[in-house]
Amino acid sequence: MINSKMWLVVKPSVGIPLMLGGVVVAALAVHTAILVSTTWYPAFLQGGTRAARTSEVVVPSPAQVSEPGQTSRVAVLARASDAQ
Repeated sequence: MINSKMWLVVKPSVGIPLMLGGVVVAALAVHTAILVSTTWYPAFLQGGTRAARTSEVVVPSPAQVSEPGQTSRVAVLARASDAQ
């Protein structure tokens, strides 16, 4: 134990509750600060609505597929989405 000599000065029956009380006070202070300074945390605690995830899938029709050697709009979009 790093601070083993501390218990020669402070009785464990006093020191342990004080340390645990300090942890509780610090945790409540952090949660209060988050609750006061953010907008998403109160909504989270109240069960706010989730943001809808949208994803578009581009499926080319046979008419949109170009001849070999030509760059089509679909091929450009596919390369752009692969780069992300």
